[in-house]
Amino acid sequence: QVQLVESGGGLVQAGGSLRLSCAASGPTFSRYALGWFRQAPGKEREFVAAIRRGDVKYADSVKGRFTISRDNVKNTLYLQMNGLKPEDTAIYYCAADPSIIFGLITRSKEYDYWGQGIQVTVSS
Repeated sequence: QVQLVESGGGLVQAGGSLRLSCAASGPTFSRYALGWFRQAPGKEREFVAAIRRGDVKYADSVKGRFTISRDNVKNTLYLQMNGLKPEDTAIYYCAADPSIIFGLITRSKEYDYWGQGIQVTVSS
């Protein structure tokens, strides 16, 4: 069983940076597809970024600003967020799945394991 715990969220001013971490207990991330999703007040959960082996994908809204990476030795997923905007304010969730194909990596319902979520607030 995989357990995921997010950290690194908080309050930051517009234009600032923040790095989220997602630490896993259980099997290594090496064979897992890993993703970040977010949900803002009054909105549906949306895809942010994902990585599987050497392939990465970003939502158009964060391209050029966010970077997803992983450390398989530490079993940790990261999301480096630069140039933050107020519209980035949301609860951010990390997710993992052992068998998702890359073509479905943006679909939240395809992931088996989820973290508890962490708040990111960007002030104007």
